[in-house]
Amino acid sequence: MVGKEFLLNSKQMAFFVAKGYLRFDELIPEEINKAVMRDIDAGTVRSQPAGTPLSQCYPAPSAVGEMIRLPQVQGIIHSLVGPDPLFDHQAVHVRQPNEGAAQHLHGDSTIDVRMHFDVQLMYFPHDVTPEMGGTLIVPGSHFRRINEMDIARYQNIVGQIQMVCKAGTLMVVHHGIWHCGRQNKSDQMRYMFKVRLNPTVRQRLLWNTDDLTDETKKQQTIFGGAKKSDDVQSILGQQEPWFEWGDGRLEIINRIKLWRFITGDDNFDVHYWLSRLENMPENLLEAVE
Repeated sequence: MVGKEFLLNSKQMAFFVAKGYLRFDELIPEEINKAVMRDIDAGTVRSQPAGTPLSQCYPAPSAVGEMIRLPQVQGIIHSLVGPDPLFDHQAVHVRQPNEGAAQHLHGDSTIDVRMHFDVQLMYFPHDVTPEMGGTLIVPGSHFRRINEMDIARYQNIVGQIQMVCKAGTLMVVHHGIWHCGRQNKSDQMRYMFKVRLNPTVRQRLLWNTDDLTDETKKQQTIFGGAKKSDDVQSILGQQEPWFEWGDGRLEIINRIKLWRFITGDDNFDVHYWLSRLENMPENLLEAVE
């Protein structure tokens, strides 16, 4: 059982819904980072068949297992996909020194329109400098459903984030996020360990919801357009630089739908945008004699 203190809060969940990722800098202790690097270099990071419960993967002695079993990491996993999700696959992504090109921008797997979502843990066991390139993601792109390499012709998108970070940093992304490995212009090999996880439970209220009531109450004051940069309403309504000219409200409508899905609150809205689309009166006008 994961302690409540290790679970995500509602603002972090709203950020994940809006942006499609969460970043935790230097979360993993250095001794585990070094042990993982040793296992990667030795080729001893063992995979399991897809569909294996995560609790049955990476048994001791396993440095990756130590990382995943940290209470902070367990809290992140539980908050997003619930207890003991299924292992989907793992990958040790390697970018060669002084390589000639970057990986193409892409989404993993085929077009996936589920409201349920998988997560991918992207773990950086060593420092990643600007010269080393780093993994790139496009925040908020997870609702733009694509088929693998549909977006490969795009090289740069305004608002993209390149993972330059210290050892032990963990990034958790929605399965639909657009991403790629950037060109490594350094003299060092660059590694990123990734594991994808599938939920086995309905993804509803899995995080620490102690602050959810307060956030719901704030909807009454934000609904009319008032701005408060620190609450769920504002987080879900924040624009991305790459949104279409105007307000990108289609993306925000998709955020509202996902927030309703993970909270069970079918009345939640931002700026009345989804409620307006749902307005289909069925009452009949009575004839007046």
